Amino acid sequence: MSLYPKSSHKYHERLKLVSLRAPRILSGCVAISHEKTRLLRYTRNDNFYSCIWNLIKDEGRRRRKNCGFTLIEVLIAFAILSIVLTAVYSTFFLTEKAINGLDESMVRLQEMRSAIDILRRELDSVFWAENDNKTLLKVQDRDLYGKQATLVTFTTFTILKPGLSRISYFIDEKDNKLNLMKKIESPYHDEKMEAVDIIEDLESFSIEVRYNGQWVKTWDAEIVKNIPEEIKISLSSKIKDNTLNIFEIARPKIGRSL
Repeated sequence: MSLYPKSSHKYHERLKLVSLRAPRILSGCVAISHEKTRLLRYTRNDNFYSCIWNLIKDEGRRRRKNCGFTLIEVLIAFAILSIVLTAVYSTFFLTEKAINGLDESMVRLQEMRSAIDILRRELDSVFWAENDNKTLLKVQDRDLYGKQATLVTFTTFTILKPGLSRISYFIDEKDNKLNLMKKIESPYHDEKMEAVDIIEDLESFSIEVRYNGQWVKTWDAEIVKNIPEEIKISLSSKIKDNTLNIFEIARPKIGRSL
């Protein structure tokens, strides 16, 4: 018995499909599946094309039922997944390392900028009077282990203490590291104040003053009887394999025309 009337348009399309998809057609409507040795037999009374169509549907059902992955396919999938995950994790760790390094550099740069800005403001307000031996501006050239470590002492006005203050900046070694220290005292009293850490692990700290068009590393206002017009402050720090250098120029303003 036919699935569709012979006069039907779908019947002729089904015949074309059957003729293209039939895996094996044997005389007497006997088909042997190439996946399983299972014999399918249809009676002579059935329509030939109906037999073939039933064989195709049965073959499709069995293939859908037995579908799956072989061991080789699973191993290949795991290998590809491992490669992709390795690439993703490598990118993640490299990005994290770069971000951490950038954060460390930014923190160190911020510390150095803050310290050098405060020192510049204090040197802008430096005060020296020839008839007052309590006032001073002295720059001494020093080095530790071949690294610049200037000692600068001066009297200035600061917001940290009322009146005139004597401030010293110098380098001190702690745990094989060069640290920038700061001490604030009163020029009119003999009180002793403890120095505090400003920046740790510096490469160098230097102060230079402009004299006769040149930068010199020593200065004593008591000897020169004057204060310089410009004072150059330089800081250097090493972050991993890179050296970070910054500088500022202070211009003392007290006692000068603006």
